[in-house]
Amino acid sequence: MTGPSGLYWEAHGAKEGPALILSAGLGGHGAYWKPHIEALGQKARIFLYDHRGTGHSEPETRDGLLADGLGEDIERLMDEIGLDKAVVVGHAAGAIAALALARRAPERLSGIVSVNGWARTDAHFRRCIAMRMAVLEAGGPEAYLRAQPVFLFPPVWVSSHDADLDAQLPKQVAEFQGEATLRRRAHALLNFDILDDLPTIATPTLVVAADDDMLVPSACSEVLMRGLPHATLARMPWGGHACNITCPEAFNRAVLDWLATLPDA
Repeated sequence: MTGPSGLYWEAHGAKEGPALILSAGLGGHGAYWKPHIEALGQKARIFLYDHRGTGHSEPETRDGLLADGLGEDIERLMDEIGLDKAVVVGHAAGAIAALALARRAPERLSGIVSVNGWARTDAHFRRCIAMRMAVLEAGGPEAYLRAQPVFLFPPVWVSSHDADLDAQLPKQVAEFQGEATLRRRAHALLNFDILDDLPTIATPTLVVAADDDMLVPSACSEVLMRGLPHATLARMPWGGHACNITCPEAFNRAVLDWLATLPDA
């Protein structure tokens, strides 16, 4: 459903238990988390949403979009659903949105799961985003989406799932968020910087880091781990940037084990 916030969202999982808001990466689609609904939904109330400007949500109209705006949208969604507090499970851009909210309104968060997130972008990530934007400019959405798996998944996974990736492409092209929206969203991520604020963010955080992430180096998660006062590190030795998709069982187990340690949960 799409409510007053302009954000499309869905509710799944248990009728009781901790509230988990699952926030996707740069693509923005809540459907990214579909493989996790069954496992996480056995212990928690699950809320998926499409970021503003993506999927079924209303268009993104903020020319000067900042990561704070992504965090504010989570708070708007919580108000609409009727949640005082929630755990935000965020992948990359979704993790940045959660961290931005933790800086702005920490009382709304019971916890954060940061999946391959960062406190400040590093040179490798900036090069990767520049490459992706160049592909988009030269070849359009289809070329961008064809190149995307190279950044998200380990090579052996891409090779073994090549036919599936090709089959998904037409739907991805049809649902593409638009070049202008994607560029605004990428710009917001590139400018995100809370490195100096990390010691002030008291929200319990599970930092999930894939050692073979070739888009956001695992060192970025290590910075979060060292800087956040109440952080727990879960390393995934294999899985790439989208490690929750390539290794869903290990990811779900890490999240559920950590949730069990939270007082609010």
